[in-house]
Amino acid sequence: MRRANILVVEDELLISNLIAEVLCDRGFDVHAVADAEEALRYLEGGSSVDVMFTDIDLGGAIDGSMLAERVREQRPELPIVYCSGRYSPSALAQPVPRSVFVRKPYNPVDLCTLMERLTASLH
Repeated sequence: MRRANILVVEDELLISNLIAEVLCDRGFDVHAVADAEEALRYLEGGSSVDVMFTDIDLGGAIDGSMLAERVREQRPELPIVYCSGRYSPSALAQPVPRSVFVRKPYNPVDLCTLMERLTASLH
């Protein structure tokens, strides 16, 4: 049984580290990046990713919503989880198919449960 791979895209280092630690403790392999450009490079490198978890309000030229659209073009079946403390789900003009929205602050245990649900078919 392989471990599910989660790509975490979060520009706030403390939040990124917390998410990565909690997910790793629950048995996931996690690769965390600080911005959309780094996430795209990681994905374009052919890395195995089972779920992408991205903040919407990222620093840089590409926000999490635009990142999800670009990723969807490359990987149409990849589940995407958006999160935000500023935006609501209705702020996403066109959420990509197979996406989920999580409002900050969220419970890390609930996030792990969501990731387990999204990756259940891998086991």
